[in-house]
Amino acid sequence: MIKKYFFQLIFFNLFFIKGVFAAESGGMPQLNPEFWISQIFWLTLTFGILYIVLSKIILPKISSNLELRKSQIQENVEAAERQRKDSESKLKEYEEIISKSKLEAKNIFKETKEKVLKDINSKREVLENEIDEEVKKAENEISLLKKKAPEKINKIAVETSAEILKNLIGAEVNNSSISAIVNDLSKKNRDKYYDN
Repeated sequence: MIKKYFFQLIFFNLFFIKGVFAAESGGMPQLNPEFWISQIFWLTLTFGILYIVLSKIILPKISSNLELRKSQIQENVEAAERQRKDSESKLKEYEEIISKSKLEAKNIFKETKEKVLKDINSKREVLENEIDEEVKKAENEISLLKKKAPEKINKIAVETSAEILKNLIGAEVNNSSISAIVNDLSKKNRDKYYDN
């Protein structure tokens, strides 16, 4: 590229030589043709040194810096892509862990609910059985009391009647006759009171 500009500059100088001859008469010494050879020499030497300095020292440094920067940018882009992929994989793992945890929590809740319901049902059954047993015991005791009640009532009635008659008459009455009367009355009234 520098060569291209160098040759264009020389071509430019040669192309406008005609205008230079016209400018010479105006009193510009650099446009005097007798100094042209030395000017062209120094121009060529200066641009040659400039070309060598640019092509051998400055441009290689610039291109190496550009390559270094390009490689660093490429490394940064690759590192960013790796980190993006890592973050996506970690995000997927995190989502999987969350979904597994939700499923496990749901299963644990379901199992716990079923276990609690089973415990409640088993305890309710045990309690119902105990209540049924207590009810049966109470019914047995009531039926036993019903069976024994007439005898006790008769006995109390006989004793009370004997005591009342003793107080009324002033003499003791035979318990067997009182007992016969009470038994007879209780038989007559038993159907009336104990049907239920």
